[in-house]
Amino acid sequence: MKILLTGASGFLGQSVLEKLLNSGYRDIVYPRSYQYDLVDNNQVETLFKRNKPDRVIHLAADVGGIGANMKNPASFFYNNICMGINLIHNCYLFNVKHFTFVSTVCSYPKFCEAPFREESIWDGYPEETNAPYGIDKKSVMVMLQSYKAQYGLDGCCLVPTNLYGPRDNFDDSKSHVIPALIKKFIKAKESGAKEVVCWGTGKATREFLYVDDAAEAIVRGMEKINDPSPINLGSGYEISIGDLVQKIREFVGYEGEIVWDTSKPDGQPKRFLDTSRAKRLLDWEANTVFDDGLKNTIKWYSNAVN
Repeated sequence: MKILLTGASGFLGQSVLEKLLNSGYRDIVYPRSYQYDLVDNNQVETLFKRNKPDRVIHLAADVGGIGANMKNPASFFYNNICMGINLIHNCYLFNVKHFTFVSTVCSYPKFCEAPFREESIWDGYPEETNAPYGIDKKSVMVMLQSYKAQYGLDGCCLVPTNLYGPRDNFDDSKSHVIPALIKKFIKAKESGAKEVVCWGTGKATREFLYVDDAAEAIVRGMEKINDPSPINLGSGYEISIGDLVQKIREFVGYEGEIVWDTSKPDGQPKRFLDTSRAKRLLDWEANTVFDDGLKNTIKWYSNAVN
């Protein structure tokens, strides 16, 4: 079996590649973006012609936190939907057996009742700051379902909550909440800053999934699931942004003040997933205790910058 893994150099992709190798898979193709631009269908067609994969795991994405989503809604929508369209259509053209698609919790409605259940994904419009990204992911899911119905292309669609862990993206223009806060507090501690400014009110809640737990679920999805209906991936642990800030502050050892900039958006008010479908279909649940994963992430970043 030859597996084409997109986004293998990214945060999630590195963990998935390690999991595949540890599971005994050896024939894995993982092209870099400078080799093939997945937004360009001609280059995707060339990629498939040269490599003839049996299965595709699609992780490549143009993605970021609230700030990046507000700044780049058009490019996020265009780049991500084009990658999905090109890859799925070429799977059909080149008789690929299976397409594993990793979607996003941003696809859910802004005011979805928690815990979010897969059947609620179409019940309303996503939170405005990341709606373009969430909608393009839902569109790609529909395309995969359509190609299953018309052409018999097997696949699965996994919907992870917010991911975190070592090797996350700490770039100020792209980072999500956990790496952004870790970087901010470590920098404040090292510089002796008297206060740290955080976005929003701190009242919004989030669920976070450790990256290695997500990688395990993705490999199981490739192996077990042939129906591209959405399957939630979450940890079962919900925390407010305010409590998250306090945890990171404590684990970093920062002793200054925290100031909330309420002129900035909170994002979606609440994110917490029902993962019963993943437990039933994948025989999977997250194993990493949140505090342990958070400490691992802080330690990794501290070592990386020092």
